[in-house]
Amino acid sequence: MTYDPLSANPLAGNPLRTRSDVEKALHDLFNPLLPFFSKGSARVRLSGGAAHFDRIAADVEGFARPLWGVTPLAAGGGGFDHWELYRQGLANGMDPEHPEYWGEVSWTDQRMVEMAAIGFTLRMVPHLVWEPLPQRAKDNIAAYLTHIRKYDFADNNWKFFRILVDLGLEEVGVEFDRSLTQKYLEELDGFYIGDGWYRDGNVRRVDHYIPFAMHFYGLIYAKLARGDDERVKRYRERAELFARDIRHWFDEDGGALAFGRSLTYRFACGGIWGALAFADVEALPWSEIKGHFMRHLRWWAKLPIADRDGVLSVGYGYPNLLMSENYNSAGSPYWALKAFLPLALPDDHPFWQAEEAPAQTSAEPVPLKHPGMVMMATPGNAVALSSGQQNYQMRFGAEKYAKLVYSSRYAFSVESDERAYHSAAFDGMIGFSDDSRHYRVRESNEVALIAQDRLYAKWKPWSDVTVETWLVPASPWHIRIHRIQTPRPLHATEGGFAIARANLNADICEDGEGRGLARSPTDLSVILDLTDGARRAGRAHRALPNTNLIAAKTIVPQLRGDIPAGTIILATAALALPAGREAETALANPPAAPDLAELEALFAREGVEVSAIQVAERF
Repeated sequence: MTYDPLSANPLAGNPLRTRSDVEKALHDLFNPLLPFFSKGSARVRLSGGAAHFDRIAADVEGFARPLWGVTPLAAGGGGFDHWELYRQGLANGMDPEHPEYWGEVSWTDQRMVEMAAIGFTLRMVPHLVWEPLPQRAKDNIAAYLTHIRKYDFADNNWKFFRILVDLGLEEVGVEFDRSLTQKYLEELDGFYIGDGWYRDGNVRRVDHYIPFAMHFYGLIYAKLARGDDERVKRYRERAELFARDIRHWFDEDGGALAFGRSLTYRFACGGIWGALAFADVEALPWSEIKGHFMRHLRWWAKLPIADRDGVLSVGYGYPNLLMSENYNSAGSPYWALKAFLPLALPDDHPFWQAEEAPAQTSAEPVPLKHPGMVMMATPGNAVALSSGQQNYQMRFGAEKYAKLVYSSRYAFSVESDERAYHSAAFDGMIGFSDDSRHYRVRESNEVALIAQDRLYAKWKPWSDVTVETWLVPASPWHIRIHRIQTPRPLHATEGGFAIARANLNADICEDGEGRGLARSPTDLSVILDLTDGARRAGRAHRALPNTNLIAAKTIVPQLRGDIPAGTIILATAALALPAGREAETALANPPAAPDLAELEALFAREGVEVSAIQVAERF
C-alpha cells in the first residue's frame, strides 16, 4: 500500500465550513498527542529532536501549547475529555518534590513563553484547572507563576507573557506585584510604530509576530482586562487599522505570505482573524473576517504538515528541519492552535453566523510603509516586494527577511549549502560570487526607502561592493533594477519564483539568452533580462531538494552572468502564475524597464524611510 503523506494531516477531508467543523479539527489535531503525555502528565515529548533550550522546557512546550486551542473550546461550551491530564500535569509540573517538576527559572527561559497559555487557561476556565485541585497544588502553582514573572522576559512580544500570566493569577485570587504588569504594558507601547503596526521588539523587524503575537495578545487583553479602559480602547483601535493592511498578506485561496521567522507555527498566521472575533472587533465586515479565517484553515488542510502519527511536524508545507529555527522543538508547531480562539464564542456570535465573503483584493499595488513592502494580488497569490527589514541573526535570516520578493503561493527557499554557488536557488533574490564557490546575498540595508508604490534599498554584499536596488510593481510582473559598483569582477545569479517540480520530470524548461522559464502542469514561472546591451544567460534550475518551504522539489528560473569591475546596471522582470490562459497572456506581454533617472527623481522628491527601520526613542 502506498503511503499518502496528506492522509496524516488531521485537517484533511474536513470541509472546514462551520463551527462544528472547526471544533472537530481541534479534536483531530489534539488526539494524536495523547500517547506522548508522560506518566505524571506534566510533559509531552514528541521526538528526539532538540531546540537550544533544555529538554524539560521542550516537553513543557508540548504540554502547554495545545491549551491555546482546547481552552477556548471549553470556554465556548465544547466538550474535551482530557482536563484531568492537564490538572495532573499542572500540579506535578509545578511541584518541586515531583519527579516531573519543570525546574526553577532564574533568567530568561523558554518556560516563560509557555506559562502564557497557562495564565490564559486559568483566566478562561478556572473551574476546570484550578478549582478542583487540592490546596497544596494551588499553592505550588501560585508560587511557581509568581516566581517566574519576576524575571526579565525577552525584549519583544515575550513581554505579553507576564501580562497573560497576571490575568490568570488575578482570576484565581493570587496576589502579585501589579507594578510589573504596568511596566511591561508601557514598554510594549514603545514597540508601536503607527497605523496599527508594531515592531517585534527593539529590532527593525516586522513579520508575522505582529498579527499572531502583538495583536493576538493585545486583543485577548482587550477582551479580558478589568479596567484599563484607555489602553483597551487603543488596542482595539490599533487592531482595526492593522486589519485593513494585513488582509493584503492573505491570498484569495487562504494562503498567508510566507515571510520571516517561526513559520512552523503555520495556521497561527490566521490567528489575527480569530482574535478580532474574540474581542468583538469588527475591523472588517464579519463575513470578510470569517472568510479569511476559514479559507486559511482549508489552505492548510491540503498540505502534508503532519508525520505518520498525525503529530504536526517542524516545517511549513511539509516536514522540514532545514527551514527551522534553533528554538523550534517538536512541540513548537502547536502554537498553530492559537487559530482556534473563536471557539470561545457562542454559536450565535455574528462571526459564526456570518456567511463567508471572498477576499477583497486590490487590482492596484498596495504600499505598506511600516513593513517596507508593496503588496500585489495575483491569481491565488499574495506577492510582496520587500525592502527595509532587518536580518535578524538566525539560521537563514537573509532568506527569511532580505529577499527582494515574497509570496504566499510559491513561498521562498532557504539555501542548503553555502559552498555550492552554482546549485543555489536564489529565488526572489540576487546572489554574487567572487570564487565560483561561496556567495553573498543581501542581508541588511544601509538605506531603505519607499516612494508611492516603489521601493529602494542600498546594500553591501561585501564591504567594497555596493548595490542599489529599485523594486517596481508591474502586475502580474514585477521589475528589479540593480546598480552594482564593484572594484573586481564578480558572477551574479538572479532567481524568479520557485514552482513545484512535476513527477517524472514532466516540466518544460527553457534555457536561453535573456530568459529563464519553467512551466509545470500547474504553474508558469519566468524571469527576463531587461538590461540594455549584453544579456545574461537564462536557465531553469532544478533546486536542491527540501529548500522551498511549500514544495519539496522545485524549479527556479534564473539569469546568470559576469559582472565586470566598475559600475553596471541590471534590469529584470519576473512573474509566476497558475498555468492557463492568463499566464500565457502575461508571458506574451512583458513589461519595459522603467527609466532609472525618473525613479531616482521620484525617490529624491518623495522617498521616506520605511517604518521598520525606525527604533523607538526609549531605546
